Amino acid sequence: MNAPLRKVAISVLVLFTLLILNANYIQVVRSSELRDNPRNTRILAEEYDRERGSIVVDGNLVAESVETDDTLTYLRQYPQSELYSTVTGAYSLVYGNTGLERAENEILSGSDARLTFRRLADLFTGRDPAGGNIELTLDPAAQQAAVTGLDGVDGAVVALDPQTGAVLAMVSSPGYDPAQLSSHDPEAIRAYSASLDQLDPDPRVNTTIAERYSPGSVFKLITSAAALEDGYTPDTVVPAPQQYTLPGTSRPLNNFGGEACSGTGEQPLIDALTISCNTAFAQLGVELGEDRIRETAESFGLDTGGFEMPLAVAESTVGDIEGDAQLAVASIGQQNVQITPLQGAMIAAAIANDGDLMQPYLVDQVQAPDLTVIDQTEPEVLSEAVSSDVASQLQEMMVSVVKNGSGRRAQIDGVTVGGKTGTAQTTADGDDNQWFVGFAGPDGDPSIAVAVFVQGGQGTGGDLSAPVAQQVMSAYLAGQGGN
Repeated sequence: MNAPLRKVAISVLVLFTLLILNANYIQVVRSSELRDNPRNTRILAEEYDRERGSIVVDGNLVAESVETDDTLTYLRQYPQSELYSTVTGAYSLVYGNTGLERAENEILSGSDARLTFRRLADLFTGRDPAGGNIELTLDPAAQQAAVTGLDGVDGAVVALDPQTGAVLAMVSSPGYDPAQLSSHDPEAIRAYSASLDQLDPDPRVNTTIAERYSPGSVFKLITSAAALEDGYTPDTVVPAPQQYTLPGTSRPLNNFGGEACSGTGEQPLIDALTISCNTAFAQLGVELGEDRIRETAESFGLDTGGFEMPLAVAESTVGDIEGDAQLAVASIGQQNVQITPLQGAMIAAAIANDGDLMQPYLVDQVQAPDLTVIDQTEPEVLSEAVSSDVASQLQEMMVSVVKNGSGRRAQIDGVTVGGKTGTAQTTADGDDNQWFVGFAGPDGDPSIAVAVFVQGGQGTGGDLSAPVAQQVMSAYLAGQGGN
């Protein structure tokens, strides 16, 4: 063989070898990744020939597949439209799956290992294959109240059962209609998606778990917990000057509206939380030290990594702190402190549950197509955020906030309500983010914890977020016979 032919042969051999290696890499190494890719419409098309399982809330179908006369056998429908879009996500021929449609795709599509015997039985009996169902923990009344309360504003609501971690409400506003992303008309799907692209925030993003915000004075609960764990009591008198000069700087820190917290420049810790005194908590955080603040924040779930419930939850964080000046500002929930709305509800829930922070979960049970329960979620303690004694003291202080302070608009007749408001400055013109986190229950026994976040509102957390929390908690308690 002459030299030119030898070179051509070697080149062809090398290219053929690379082709074989690439095919094996794609088929073996990347097969699962490519199959699970939400843009893999070929797999989706195959799934349309199988009846997809339902997503159920309190016995009602919030996502279901119905048989059609189209080329694609089944159409995904969402009878409640926007009400549950935050959690269900969409099952889209063009854009793939999002939300629970993606997180629980294996059980819904029928490919889950727990349905293996069912699939084998289908082969022998000739029965049409079908996906399993998932029953959610959501409470319809609380969910509806959250959607109604956020109507017309950008924000989020999360409600938890503090004793179990079950998610009772999860709403990100504005919402969207997942059915318009799940039709059989690709052109219509793309048009609707394009209209959502024009909105800010994007309604398809679940801001309750995917976005983080400065918590403002909500973080004073963490600072209070750190102080109580360090030996303070609600009656311990702390410095509360009208103005506090940040350590190592000439920069003054003021209270809301430049007001004085106390005529004497000091006040009991419970009073400082009740009126949300910035200078008191900034100075207190410096006295406690960064290590104490961080340790307490971590016990409540910050800086411990993200998790799944089964939706992926972004990590909440205290952020970097460089020196006491930044520590002072972080101690009142500014600087680099960033939390998800879910984290805000987790803080309130841990306090309401005598200090035990429960693992949040959204799926109560998984069912086979014949409704046989094949998996039931069991409540799990995530951490001991604080001792039961400290939790009791924090409950007392949060009740004072609602009874006597900035959280009055969260009051419910005949029900013990505790909470903390927060106003986090994001722009110089006062267009701030507003928070309320709290709990409620009859006879002092909290049965719901909630976080309400309103983005870019004119006012305070007490003005905008507390009333929404009141509606959500009232709706839930009414359904439980507690109000």
